[in-house]
Amino acid sequence: MNNLICICGPTASGKTGLAVALAKRLDAEVVSCDSMQIYRGMNIGTAKPDAAEMDGVRHWLLDVADPGEDFSVGRYVKLADEAIADIHGRGKTAIVCGGTGLYMDSLVKGETFAAPSRPAQREYVEHIAEEKGMQFLYDMLMDADPETAEKLHVSDRKRIIRAMEVFLITGMPLSYHNAQSKLKPPKYAPLWLGLNFRNRTKLYERVDRRVVQMMENGLEAEVRALLDKGIDPASTAMQAIGYKELAAALRGEDSLDHAVAQIQQASRNYAKRQLTWFRRNEAIHWLYADEEADLQAAAMRALEK
Repeated sequence: MNNLICICGPTASGKTGLAVALAKRLDAEVVSCDSMQIYRGMNIGTAKPDAAEMDGVRHWLLDVADPGEDFSVGRYVKLADEAIADIHGRGKTAIVCGGTGLYMDSLVKGETFAAPSRPAQREYVEHIAEEKGMQFLYDMLMDADPETAEKLHVSDRKRIIRAMEVFLITGMPLSYHNAQSKLKPPKYAPLWLGLNFRNRTKLYERVDRRVVQMMENGLEAEVRALLDKGIDPASTAMQAIGYKELAAALRGEDSLDHAVAQIQQASRNYAKRQLTWFRRNEAIHWLYADEEADLQAAAMRALEK
């Protein structure tokens, strides 16, 4: 049983509300697909659903990592696979819900990832980068895996290091592992539901209002608490929209009002990028919140088809 319901779309479009409504109707559980809701202590700025919003529906993959950890798409797919197997094993429906397109696509396709990171190899590659520079390491990658290297800029430290690490661990280039993964049939058979607004201005207004609400709910204090715990401002988690801008304001590098405006702009830009990503998927049944009087009913019609 590999059927899934996938609910996707831009930030602030109402995905969580629809997922919970469908879950209650279908005896389903929700698997979150948000690259920032996985972090503990990051609740307000990630719009993580609280107990009231979850309304008794079990949600998976919230609060599974500390903000100081690096979290990869490979780790997400592993944890999501385990959650879906548990849900299906109890005869329930799994609803994957979120706006992180890379995570959702990788899960559905059943993509396998080259190799887990190994400290010894990672440290060796990082040592080369530190001692001899990124151009030297990039040239090494060009020799070992020209197909991957040609897609990367010499300044893309994280991906270059990972590609070289994979080559050292497996003896095969990352491009080979990626090609092998793409040959496999999809792991799941999803019904795709996409949420959007026909009037883009209405979506952006919702995004702006959500940021204001986040500030009223204590986002500034949430960011301050993370920094007080010693979370590195340069960590992946702290690069999330809202956290990066407020961290700068708290360091005195920006005014609070300007930081809020920057968060709103970054959130609108993110919504646009999300739509660009998901629109490539021709299997998505798009539901327009500003046209549908009853989104749940519209979603059920799509399910029935």
